Amino acid sequence: MELYTEEALVLDVRDLADADRIVTYLTRSHGKKEGVAQGSRRKHSRFAGQLQPLARVSVTWAEKPGRELTRISSVEMIRSAHRIQEDLDGIFLAAYLAEQAAEFVQENESGELYFRLLDSTIEALLAGVQKPLAARYYETWVLRLAGIFPPPEECPVCGRPLESRAVLPASGEALVCGECGGSGAGTLVVGEAVLAFLAHASRRPLTELAADPPSPAVLGRVEEVCARVRRAFLQRELRSYVVMERTLRQLSEL
Repeated sequence: MELYTEEALVLDVRDLADADRIVTYLTRSHGKKEGVAQGSRRKHSRFAGQLQPLARVSVTWAEKPGRELTRISSVEMIRSAHRIQEDLDGIFLAAYLAEQAAEFVQENESGELYFRLLDSTIEALLAGVQKPLAARYYETWVLRLAGIFPPPEECPVCGRPLESRAVLPASGEALVCGECGGSGAGTLVVGEAVLAFLAHASRRPLTELAADPPSPAVLGRVEEVCARVRRAFLQRELRSYVVMERTLRQLSEL
C-alpha cells in the first residue's frame, strides 16, 4: 500500500452508505483521484468542514494495487471557496468548473496545468472577478488544454487570418473564414470582438482581462462557441451546464 500527501482541489463529494463519502479531488502530480473518506458523514468526523466544493486542501491518501478508490486518511483546509458560492449563480458556477476538471483530467496523469488553471480561477473569483468572465476564460482554457479548442488566429482551410469574422460549423471542429465556412444550417458566426477575446485569453491572465472586460454579448457568444466545441467532442453536454441553463432560464421567466 502506497501513502501520498499532496495539495488538491475538491471537485465532488457524494454520500456512500450511512457514514462515508466518496471524494473526487484534483492533484498536481496524480491528476484526478477518487477516494473514500470513512466516517465523514458522522457529526464529529475529523473531516468535518474540510470537504467543501473547490476547497484547496492538503490530502493524505493510501492506494492499493487493483483498487479504483483510494482511502483518504486526512484532509486539512488550505483555502475555502465558500465565498464564491453564497448565491445560486455561484453554486452553479462552482459545480460547472469542477465538472469540467473531472471530465477532462485523467487519473494517474499529471494534473499540473489543470490544477493551476482551476486554482487561479478560484483565486480570481475570490478577488472579485466577475463570474461570467471567469467562466468563459476557464472553459476556453480547459478546451485548449484538452487539445480541442479551435485556434482563433487563422483559417485552417485556406490560411487566411481570422481578423474580423469567422464561422464555427455545426460540427464544432474548427473556426474557419466566411468563404470556407459558408452559411449552412447550424453555422455560428463569430465576430471580431469574440475573436479578439479568444486571442487575448490565450495570452493574458484572467486578472488582466478583468481590468477591461468584454461586453455580455461577447461573453455570451464565447459561451456558445465553447459549448458547441465541447458537445462535439464529448457527444453530450455536461450535466452541471444543463442544470444551470435550465434553472436560470426558468427563473428568468418567473
